[in-house]
Amino acid sequence: MKNIKKGTVSYSCKDQIGTIEFYHPKGNSLPGKLLNEIADTITSAGKDDACNVIVFRSSGEGAFCAGASFDELKRITNIDEGKAFFMGFAHVINAMRTCPKIIITRVHGKTIGGGVGLVAASDFVIALEGASVRLSELELGIGPFVVGPAVGRKIGVSAFSTLSLDACNWYGSDWAHSKGLYNKLAPSVEVLDELVDSLATDLAKSNPEALLRLKEIHWQATGHWSATLEQRAEISGKLILSEHTKKFLANFK
Repeated sequence: MKNIKKGTVSYSCKDQIGTIEFYHPKGNSLPGKLLNEIADTITSAGKDDACNVIVFRSSGEGAFCAGASFDELKRITNIDEGKAFFMGFAHVINAMRTCPKIIITRVHGKTIGGGVGLVAASDFVIALEGASVRLSELELGIGPFVVGPAVGRKIGVSAFSTLSLDACNWYGSDWAHSKGLYNKLAPSVEVLDELVDSLATDLAKSNPEALLRLKEIHWQATGHWSATLEQRAEISGKLILSEHTKKFLANFK
């Protein structure tokens, strides 16, 4: 049994629908170990012949994802550690991008920082009304460098600029839906689950080869992302050591 205080990742498959669920007691935040476990689980699910489509979700009734673990950010003491941490987000985004299965993400609550990148790297997103988003990295003293390619690809340069520069404010689910970050909105958790289950069931019955080819078309021209995201992780790894960021983290409650 995994130590729940460090977060958990689970995978199950039923009726050709694979479900990946992550949890962390601090708002479903993402320490490096959990990020790497999510990436590995996505990769494994992509190889599961019994699975035709993947549902990606988090546990609880609060935030969908609180982004990077501030506890872990506070412990970073050098550039190598910083880069290694942000590479966790790169690994998840690349795993989602290259996974041969369509990934439907269920968003039941607010999403901040790196969590927005995971949502953006999904193939289809169904969110609860009120599930606001915020790219908070600039407030922290860094920037949404690693998640930037995924977010910018999904919502466009102008909307990405809005989120990345207006880092102190939340943007509502209607805004996220209008910009294409969310594909559908649900008025309640019950409807949210119905919409996710309905789409997953339909896709599970589809021709896996057709789904794969369609996903390849959707993600065309992203073959350079592995190198790009590594470069971005290095930038973030350096900035996390800045006096501005260290002061922010020390005062954060």
